[in-house]
Amino acid sequence: MARYTAARLGGPADYLYIAKDPSYSDLIPLLDQAWKRQTPVTVIGGGANVLVADAGIRGLTIINRATDISHEDDGDEAFVTASSGTSLIRLARYCQEHGLKGMEWAIAVPGTVGGAVVNNAGAHGGDVASSLTRALVLEAAGGERWYDADELDYAYRHSQLKARADKRFFIKHACFQLERDNPELIQKRMEQNNDYRRRTQPAGASLGSIFKNPLGDFAGRLVEAAGLKGARVGSVQVSPVHANFFINSGDAASARDYYQLICLVRERVKEAFDLTLELEIQLLGEWD
Repeated sequence: MARYTAARLGGPADYLYIAKDPSYSDLIPLLDQAWKRQTPVTVIGGGANVLVADAGIRGLTIINRATDISHEDDGDEAFVTASSGTSLIRLARYCQEHGLKGMEWAIAVPGTVGGAVVNNAGAHGGDVASSLTRALVLEAAGGERWYDADELDYAYRHSQLKARADKRFFIKHACFQLERDNPELIQKRMEQNNDYRRRTQPAGASLGSIFKNPLGDFAGRLVEAAGLKGARVGSVQVSPVHANFFINSGDAASARDYYQLICLVRERVKEAFDLTLELEIQLLGEWD
């Protein structure tokens, strides 16, 4: 799985399928069979915000690369529909080209629409919840269903979908309501967001933000205050640029190194501030 994850780590999947058709007509029968046989299904989009164990992932892993974007005008607004495999960066650029504001925050976020809908992804003061109107979800128990945004119980990096115990669902499409604006102004805001990210976040192989920000504080500040900026386990390091990013700095790195560094950081922050940092990334596969 290393070739499919942003951190370039992870062992083998038992079964792997790469979805490219935005209608998902090829994928739906495969999902139906997996769910009927109680085969675990894991869906990965851009490979950001997931850490795959060195032992790999059991069951069926789907790499969702199906890309499609369209929109319908409605006066001063438009409704943009995207397939779940569409990258957020591509979606942001599409909206800019068509003079639609509201997705500028996504221009430098290395994820896909499906993962963003589940996790309420966000950056630069914006997030999915601020513009999503509905999402089309395929469920093992009930088939396809459109969920309105208010049914998804959105909060900071949280949704009803993410909280489900039964993960046997697949997001097919998402619809966003956006306002019209000057494309040049939208482009300027996207450039500002990109510039800020380049200045404040490290380059290289990382998973993005490791921990959620606690209420009223920042995970990176807590990690740095605990004296852990630059801390290392094997070839994985707490970034000297931003302490809420861990960098895979060499070919010898392993997912185990990443996980041990996560545990070390959580333990030290707990000791220093009596606060347990919650993971923003997802651990996939078999962990001790």
